[in-house]
Amino acid sequence: MHILDIVQNSISAGATIIEILIRIDTVADRLAFAVKDDGCGMSEEMVARVISPFTTSRTTRKVGLGIPLIKQLADMTNGRFALQSRVGEGTVLQAEFQLSHLDLPPMGDLVGTMQSLLISAPESPEFVLTYEKNGKSFVFDTREVRAALGGLPLNLPDVLAWVKDFLTENIMEVETQ
Repeated sequence: MHILDIVQNSISAGATIIEILIRIDTVADRLAFAVKDDGCGMSEEMVARVISPFTTSRTTRKVGLGIPLIKQLADMTNGRFALQSRVGEGTVLQAEFQLSHLDLPPMGDLVGTMQSLLISAPESPEFVLTYEKNGKSFVFDTREVRAALGGLPLNLPDVLAWVKDFLTENIMEVETQ
């Protein structure tokens, strides 16, 4: 679902806290995804431009696909897409999809995505992942993990192994309720 691409945008925008929400409602047949950050934000003009695949802030290539692909996927799967941002305040991206739609790809490896984020940004920002299915949820907050670890970096192999086990166990618990 391009979570890594979107969160990398938030990191590049200088966010100190990035909130990621995955909400699955099998009764309503909906999958919701949101990323909220406190980064530098974007002007209204930039928000309109980043929906195009031919707009990017990168200097290494001239095409940015994360946001346009999520918008296209929402459009293709009877969903919705919203992108709100304010300069100096941050950005909120929200997407919703029809869960049973044939064009909705599998969510992918959420645990691996979170590990990749911790490897690439072990010091900052803080990540808050909320995973919800049919009203049952859990929250993974790196601020709590850092406090429990007494300052150990989050990209240490033992810490990453614990994160993998913790996320896997909690996602499975939410999925089986």
